[in-house]
Amino acid sequence: QRNRPSGGESFGFAAGTDLYENAETVVPGGTGGGGTRFGGTRFGSTRIMLHSGNDKRRKDTIAMDVKKVLERVSSGVMDVAEAEALLKDLPYEDLGYAKLDHHRKLRSGFGETVFCQGKPDPYLVEIMKRFYERDGEVLGTRASAEQFLLVKEVVPEIEYDAVSRILKVEKKDKERTGCVAVCTGGTADIPVAEEAAQTAEYFGCAVDRIYDVGVAGIHRLLSQRDRLMKANCIIAVAGMEGALGTVVAGLVDCPVIAVPTSVGYGASFHGVSALLTMLNSCANGISVVNIDNGYGAGYLATQINRLAVK
Repeated sequence: QRNRPSGGESFGFAAGTDLYENAETVVPGGTGGGGTRFGGTRFGSTRIMLHSGNDKRRKDTIAMDVKKVLERVSSGVMDVAEAEALLKDLPYEDLGYAKLDHHRKLRSGFGETVFCQGKPDPYLVEIMKRFYERDGEVLGTRASAEQFLLVKEVVPEIEYDAVSRILKVEKKDKERTGCVAVCTGGTADIPVAEEAAQTAEYFGCAVDRIYDVGVAGIHRLLSQRDRLMKANCIIAVAGMEGALGTVVAGLVDCPVIAVPTSVGYGASFHGVSALLTMLNSCANGISVVNIDNGYGAGYLATQINRLAVK
């Protein structure tokens, strides 16, 4: 059986599904009686906001990591029972429809990133809100302009870049170190390149953008060799035949991350031709990520850059 909220949007959950254990729903401006109930949660015709039943403890954890909790216990500012309550959110915060991995930055050095595409609107809004309230910043990828407007209602500080489709709030005092160069074969590759560049910047890298230097006019790339040689890692983003990564790797002494894009005509098969070229490169020192995966390239480049500046 499929239930349809009174607002007309189909969520496709079976009746009685217990989506939000120990959760409650606030429906701003709601009529109180309308909407369809799933488990303990009522979906009305107006926008819904989900939050945990223990907001006070969650707010106390904002911008607080494990080290700060331990320091407070050691100094006597916080008692053991309070610290134990705060640490219960580790290793994740369970919203029922999402398990937010607040522990990830402690394990890997990178906080969790939100993949926005395909997420139901109320879920995305609450997920972005939770991460921002706890960490003071949040990064989302593959977001739409409509999703940006929804998130902005509850996180006014949120910023949206329509080219990269990045949705983020970033700490203003963030230091950016090292150098990651991001190159594109053509202007059409820039959306994927910007996803990579802004991901690396969000995670603390200084980024040098070198765009439209494809092999069809290789003199453009050769004229930028000095900039390439200063980088700790290079991201080469290209569609069509995808030769840019091979050429760049033949010029530099640092790792190159090749990103195939879906730019091209019919026989490019939406990026498969560029992917196969990059995987079969005769140059050494190339790693390859998935088609259009600028985020994955930016993340990997950050790991390499961090090792270089240690």
